[in-house]
Amino acid sequence: MTGARRNEALREARRFLGTPYRHQGSRAGVGCDCLGLVRGVWRALYGAEPEAMPTYAADWAELATGDPLLEAARRHFPAVDRRDARPGDLVLFRWRDGRPARHCAILDEPDAAGPRILHALEGAAVISSPLAGAWARRICGQFQFP
Repeated sequence: MTGARRNEALREARRFLGTPYRHQGSRAGVGCDCLGLVRGVWRALYGAEPEAMPTYAADWAELATGDPLLEAARRHFPAVDRRDARPGDLVLFRWRDGRPARHCAILDEPDAAGPRILHALEGAAVISSPLAGAWARRICGQFQFP
């Protein structure tokens, strides 16, 4: 992906800042969950989403077979080595070893303290937060918008 495409993805993700958390939502200013943030950015960049989104429960990852979030990312996004990830790239997180990826975010511009991510937090909103400690240890995939 070109730097311009990464900048576009980041600009679109930042439009979601402050959007309230809403399970299965994907609209800036209205409501979204972490996947909805990625879906909303995708639609802004490309129009239609690459595949139909099935209804999913809040505990979908505990009930999932396989690793559906990671598998979908691999189908639609080129993988990026951790050292090559840049603001505007997609990041997936796994809470426990052996369990499916459960959370996604978009890399934000770093600040003086280090890397940051844009993501939707249940019970809150889309925020930019530090990508440090526990968050950084739980990364299980990094991808570019195509």
